Amino acid sequence: MSAVNDTKFKSAVFLLTGIPGQEDVYLWISFPFCIIYVISILGNSVILFIVKTDRSLHEPMYIFLSMLGTTDLGLSISTMPTILGIYLFNSREISLDACLAQLFFIHFHQCIETSMLLLMAFDRFIAIRNPLRYASILTLPTIAKMGLMVLLRAIAIILPLPFLLKRFRYCRDNVLSHSYCLYQEVMKMACSDITVNSIYGLFTKLLLMGLDSLLIFVSYVMILKTVLSIASHEECLRALNTCISHLCAVLLFYTPEISLSIIHRFGKGSSPLLQNLLGYISLLLPPLMNPIVYSVKSKHLRVRIIRVFVK
Repeated sequence: MSAVNDTKFKSAVFLLTGIPGQEDVYLWISFPFCIIYVISILGNSVILFIVKTDRSLHEPMYIFLSMLGTTDLGLSISTMPTILGIYLFNSREISLDACLAQLFFIHFHQCIETSMLLLMAFDRFIAIRNPLRYASILTLPTIAKMGLMVLLRAIAIILPLPFLLKRFRYCRDNVLSHSYCLYQEVMKMACSDITVNSIYGLFTKLLLMGLDSLLIFVSYVMILKTVLSIASHEECLRALNTCISHLCAVLLFYTPEISLSIIHRFGKGSSPLLQNLLGYISLLLPPLMNPIVYSVKSKHLRVRIIRVFVK
């Protein structure tokens, strides 16, 4: 009897949820999602191709941008199978192992993204504070070491998540409130004591979102302090203009992500529709908008993209 129960626990199945109350028009809803994924994948792929093939763009800012684009591609690909599966084929079931794999890759790429936004803030600070030493400080070996540290940090923090959830027992088919698996939701479906998991989840949020956002804020305070010391008004505006793209990327990532985290932890009576919309915005909007924002704001990048398509 115990063996049968263990098998049942280990083969737990979760039911994913689309937009509540709109089941009759799922096929129509799938079209915007398909367009979003196509634009996200094409936009980030074009950025990567341009930066890789154009040697004039082998500068720290564009290298960091290509790293961000790679992360956004991974984030899009991590959520695409289950979201499109629900709206195109009404496929809601996902096994425990598949769910754990998906939540690992989602949180893994989110961890890398927040780290990349921090590195890009540091890049802007160095470019404005020490423009003459910019190239000598952020050399290619230094950038490679930074990228490796970001990767190791993400693995060290996120890898325990699926193992912490794998040890739990799931007694029934559990309905998740999103079209993909998240750590906080799967954790709450366990028929066990989740105190350790809850503490570790809060620790990761504070270490990632909390610490990184604080350091980004400090970077911009120092940038602002440096810019205000510039005598020329035009140079001051020109320096601030180089930060607009990064500020947009920071707001696109942190605003919905922090809002969703607050709702998951404290908004027990919140609307399921609001949770769904914030969830989609937090995962789909940054990969969609980051290449657009940087292409519009960066003249060098925009000119080279236009040349590729004109050819």
